[in-house]
Amino acid sequence: MVEKAQRTAVSAAEHHPEISLVAGLPGWAYALVILVSIVGLVIAGHYLSRPLFKFVASSGLREIFTATALMLVVGIAALMSLVGLSPALGTFLAGVVLANSEFRHELESNINPFKGLLLGLFFITVGAGINFALLFDQLALILGLTIGVMALKATVLMVLAFVFKVRGSDRWLFALSLAQAGEFGFVLLSFSVQNHVLPIGLSQTLSLVVAISMFLTPGLFILFDKVILPRFERQSNQRDADHIDDQGTVIIAGIGRFGQIVNRLLVSNGVKTVVLDHQADQVDNMRKIDTKAYFGDATRPDLLHTAGVEDAQLVVVAIDNPDASLELVKYLKHTHPKLTVLARAFDRGHGYQLRQAGADVIESETYHSAIELGGQALKQLNVHPFDVEQQKRAYKRIEETQSDLLYQAWVNNSTSERYDNNYRELFMELEQHIKTALVTDRSDRHSQTERSWTPPPKGYADDLE
Repeated sequence: MVEKAQRTAVSAAEHHPEISLVAGLPGWAYALVILVSIVGLVIAGHYLSRPLFKFVASSGLREIFTATALMLVVGIAALMSLVGLSPALGTFLAGVVLANSEFRHELESNINPFKGLLLGLFFITVGAGINFALLFDQLALILGLTIGVMALKATVLMVLAFVFKVRGSDRWLFALSLAQAGEFGFVLLSFSVQNHVLPIGLSQTLSLVVAISMFLTPGLFILFDKVILPRFERQSNQRDADHIDDQGTVIIAGIGRFGQIVNRLLVSNGVKTVVLDHQADQVDNMRKIDTKAYFGDATRPDLLHTAGVEDAQLVVVAIDNPDASLELVKYLKHTHPKLTVLARAFDRGHGYQLRQAGADVIESETYHSAIELGGQALKQLNVHPFDVEQQKRAYKRIEETQSDLLYQAWVNNSTSERYDNNYRELFMELEQHIKTALVTDRSDRHSQTERSWTPPPKGYADDLE
C-alpha cells in the first residue's frame, strides 16, 4: 500500500512538473542567475519600495499597507521559487526589503497583530519536527554543541559590543539576546539537504542544536533580568504604556527639561497638548505638579494614532535621544506629510539630519542659551547693554545667512562623516564673518528690531513732566 502511494505521488509529480526558469542550465549559469536575482531584488526593493509605499500611503487606508506587504512577501517568495531557491529564503529577502523601507514603522504597526499568531505557528512547526529518538540517543553531543555554539556566538557579540562602545547592561543584553542560533538556520539546513550538501542525519542533529538554543533563549533573558541587570543598578520601566484618553492640537514627544518649557508656554496660552514620555519616573513627577502626561514611547505609531496625530496641527519632538528623534521625524513626515513638525536639535550635525528628514522648525537646545549667557558675560565685563544686544543680533544674522550654505555643503558631501574640506572652509568663513561683524561699529546702521534698545534722546524725561 505504501509503495503504491509513493508511485502515485511520483506519477503526479511527473505529470505536473514544477515551473522553473533555470531548468537545464549548467552549474555556472545557475549560480549566476541566483546571484543576479538576489542582488537585483535587493536593489529593486531599495529604489522601488519607496514610491510604491508612498502611493499606498496616499490612499489613507491602513489596510492597504498590510495587503501590499503581504503581496510583496508572497510575490518575492514565488519569484525565488522560479529560480530554484527556497520560498523561505524569498520571504527572508522580502523581510530585508521591508525592514529597510522608510515606511517600516507603519508596516510594523499594521502587521503587529499577526505577529503572535505566526510566531506560535512557527514554534509549533519547530516542535513537531523534533526527532526525540535522535535527541535521547545523542543527548550529550547535542547539548555540548548547543552550549558551544551559544558560548562562541555570545563571545563574538561581546567583542563587537566593546568595539562599538555598547556600554553597561546593554552590552550583556546585546550578547545574550542574540546568542542563540537563528531560526533561519532551519531554512539553510533544509536547503542544504535538498541540494545534497549535508546528509540527512547531520542535518537532523544540527536542527536539534538550533531548536534547543532557541528554547534556552528565554532562560538567558531571565538570567539578564534577575542577575546581571540588578548589578548595574539600572532603573527600568516595567509597566505598560498608559491608555491615552485625550487628544489635543499639539503632541509633545518628551517632557524633559526642554519639553517642559514648550508645554508650559502652550498650555498657558490655552493650547491643548498631549504629552508622551518613555520614562515612567518623569511622567510621575509631572503628574505630581498637575501636569498631565502619558507614559509611552512616542516613536510607536499605534500610540501616536491613539494620541490623535491624524488631527493634530503640530508635533513637537523633544526626545532626549538623537537617533530616536530623527526616526520619529522621518516617520511623521512620510506618514503625515502635511503635519508641521518642530524638532529639538542637539548640535549642528543633528540639526542638519533633522532638516534633511523634513522637520519644519529646528531649534538647537544650546544655541539661544549660549548667546544669552555670552551677552550676560559681556555685561559683567562692563560692556553697555545696547552694544551687547547689537552684537547678539549680529551673531544671529550672520549665523542665519550662512546656515543654508553650510547645510548644502553637508548634504553634497558623500562621506560618512559629511565634513569635507569644502564644509570646513565654509565654517571657517562663517567664523570670520562673525568676528568681523562683532568688531565693526554699527552705531549708524540700526535695524528695526534694535529700536527698543536705542538710548533715549536728551530731555526725554523733561518732556514727560
